[in-house]
Amino acid sequence: MFALVKTQAILLALGTALLWPSVAMAQQSPATQYAAGTSAGPDPRKPPQSRPGAYTLQQVIDMAQAKNPTLLAADQNLRAVKAQELQAGVRANPYFTLNGNMISYPATASNPYMYTAQFSRLFERGEKRRWRLDDARATTAETRAQLDDTVRQTLLTVKTAFTHMLIAKEALELSSASLKDFQHEVEIAHDRYVAGDLGKLDYERLDLQLGNLESDEANNQINLRQASDQLQTLLGVETPSVDFDVAGDIIPPVLVQTQAALVQAALDNRPDYAAAKFAVSAAEANARLAVANGKADPTLEGEYDRNGHENSAGFSVNIPLRIFDRNQGNKQTAQFQTAASQLTVIAAKNQVVSDVDQAWVAYTQAKRLSDRFGQHYLDESHDVLSIAQFAFEHGGIALIDYLDALRDARSSNADALNAYQQTWLAIHQLSASSAINLTP
Repeated sequence: MFALVKTQAILLALGTALLWPSVAMAQQSPATQYAAGTSAGPDPRKPPQSRPGAYTLQQVIDMAQAKNPTLLAADQNLRAVKAQELQAGVRANPYFTLNGNMISYPATASNPYMYTAQFSRLFERGEKRRWRLDDARATTAETRAQLDDTVRQTLLTVKTAFTHMLIAKEALELSSASLKDFQHEVEIAHDRYVAGDLGKLDYERLDLQLGNLESDEANNQINLRQASDQLQTLLGVETPSVDFDVAGDIIPPVLVQTQAALVQAALDNRPDYAAAKFAVSAAEANARLAVANGKADPTLEGEYDRNGHENSAGFSVNIPLRIFDRNQGNKQTAQFQTAASQLTVIAAKNQVVSDVDQAWVAYTQAKRLSDRFGQHYLDESHDVLSIAQFAFEHGGIALIDYLDALRDARSSNADALNAYQQTWLAIHQLSASSAINLTP
């Protein structure tokens, strides 16, 4: 509304300066024709130019999944946990013992050789091996879900870094184009100043605006380089390259999914929620194992003896009496851990719903604002700036009005770019929250 009022004010001032009889005629004024005929100038809606071979978002995601050190480390950790299933399934090893007593050389009837060979083995009761395997398998499933969650969070970071770099590219391109256009405007003002058509104060105030535009360009160059380094680091690049480039759309897509559908998808697919449920299975298996460990395990032993020329055999059974230690503490600990893991599932479910809700609110608000800029404010600010430039060059408005229009245009471009960025970030957050890919 403010920009519309300013446009009408500029048209009125220009019409007065050129002695046009009415505002209606000003609608068809040379200023309006000038604005319609000029190029759109810097436009945040156009994707930035990219080098040949620039990476798309999907290519960046594929590179991260293949080379990101954090994901590779998490994968190795899963392999290590998986190996514990082998250890959980092993059975107790038997023991072989060989003893020799009263050995002398040479042996005599009163001092014969004596040898004893013993075989013993512990037999587990209470299905300990079964519960160990269940515990190990549930732990592996939990770790695999945690790996998937690490992938989910890492890809969110990669997508965010990609968006930051793409927006930084667009901001640099816009600031460079604005600087180039305004440098031309200052050159024209200098010619007018030399010719006496423009005062020194007005010319210097115009010239000072170059400093702001040059500062914008320098800051955007820094932002782009930092965003590029951050993204390359996430892709596992040891030394970031200045030639690294990305390509993508600035205008975000429209999501067709409803909030309810995204919540259900999150409950079905979120790996952190699945990990919490697997943790319950692991805790329950560990509780059963604790009960089984309270049972006594007998050890069966067989023995063969050789005493001189005489042979004998025997056996023994060793059964620990679980009078004092029945694994009571570990049983209670396992019960409390099971209850805690069940509460963790509830907390994880609530967090899933909350994450989707927060991301959905951020998306709807950011998309509404970005659409407003793309469909209305950017075109209006361009018209205001074009008409103000024409009016200033023909003496229709004061310099201060032209500078206001210039600042408004810069602000509109920056606000629109920020709205597009926030919309993209909200889409990436929704993708991560619902554990489905929402980007085209």
